[in-house]
Amino acid sequence: MKIFCVGKNYAAHAKEMNSAVPTSPLIFMKPSTALLPHAKPFFYPDFSNNIHYELELVVKINRHGKSIKKSNALSFIDEISLGIDFTARDIQQECKKKGYPWEIAKSFDYSASIGAFISIDSIDLQNLNFSLLKNQSEVQRANTSDMIFDVATIIEYVSHRFTLQKGDLIYTGTPEGVGPVQKGDHLEGFLSGNKLLDCPIK
Repeated sequence: MKIFCVGKNYAAHAKEMNSAVPTSPLIFMKPSTALLPHAKPFFYPDFSNNIHYELELVVKINRHGKSIKKSNALSFIDEISLGIDFTARDIQQECKKKGYPWEIAKSFDYSASIGAFISIDSIDLQNLNFSLLKNQSEVQRANTSDMIFDVATIIEYVSHRFTLQKGDLIYTGTPEGVGPVQKGDHLEGFLSGNKLLDCPIK
């Protein structure tokens, strides 16, 4: 199982990160050991002092695929969820300053929280509202129509470079509003008003 992630896929998030809006999908990966199962707590690592949450729509690949055409891309998924791309922002910023790769800030153990999956039957993937509450206060809200690259485009792009396999996950990017978490915080993710993700911070 592979975890693909899309960087800066919402223009407002790119702006808040003082980054240019990308002209093609920015892809990075997390290992399978980064996955944090639904409702399991995230334990704050001892190597960072500035862990940030980034809520994202997540799609699950349902079969083997390579060089998938955009017109057929959505047939390769039948379930979606919400996930959090936990980021060690202090480490990421230091790596960027030095021109180093920054997987160490993004791909550490349990840095990819995942919620409960739901079927995409009768769902318009290009018009989904999702939001994140931190300690019962909303900190992120977006609609998938705000994506720079939609789900089908992402699947096409990734599959031309990597073979997709059943069970692979694609985290499709976070909207604006990312921020820090502390021990004792409680994160809850909602998709079209339905709670899919529950992640206490320990």
